[in-house]
Amino acid sequence: MKSDVDTAPKGSVTDRLAGWRFEACTVRVRLVQGLSLLSTGLLAGAFGYGAANLVPTFNSVPVGMRLDFHAELMRMNGITVQGAMAVSILSSLALAALARGRARALAGAAGTLTLASFLITRFGNVPINGRIKQWAATAPPADHAEVLRRWELFNNARTLTAATAFVLLAVLALGRADRPGQVEGVRARPVVCD
Repeated sequence: MKSDVDTAPKGSVTDRLAGWRFEACTVRVRLVQGLSLLSTGLLAGAFGYGAANLVPTFNSVPVGMRLDFHAELMRMNGITVQGAMAVSILSSLALAALARGRARALAGAAGTLTLASFLITRFGNVPINGRIKQWAATAPPADHAEVLRRWELFNNARTLTAATAFVLLAVLALGRADRPGQVEGVRARPVVCD
């Protein structure tokens, strides 16, 4: 005697479950992808604005004014920039874990580049920011111009790594819009979610 499952059209329940699973997976991936693109874009934008606007302004005002403003700006930026870096790194690496093929490589590279921005900031800019804070309270040393130039080099490096990470995630997001979950060059197999 056959059960109702045996007499149901072949694969219909399985096909429906697979479709729901794929839709849930696609929504999860799209949310992670959107979060990684947003947070990395905000980070690249913040660093880009600083490199294009704040640094030239710093260089055009008296050094005492620059030091005061720089110290206060870094105090205010600390939480927001660190938060954007953390969300960008984690969401990009989560996207890489969910993806396959080219999508995994792009998301993983974006996460690695954002991690590089964090490391450059932590071990390059932050120690100099501490010195700038001390100088703002006292007076800059004789070699302050060289130290400030090094800060700008670190700033340019982290801006470049964050902007490159954003471009990689944008390329991934702009992939095959006609087939959600796929990237050009991948045929019927979805890029994300098994």
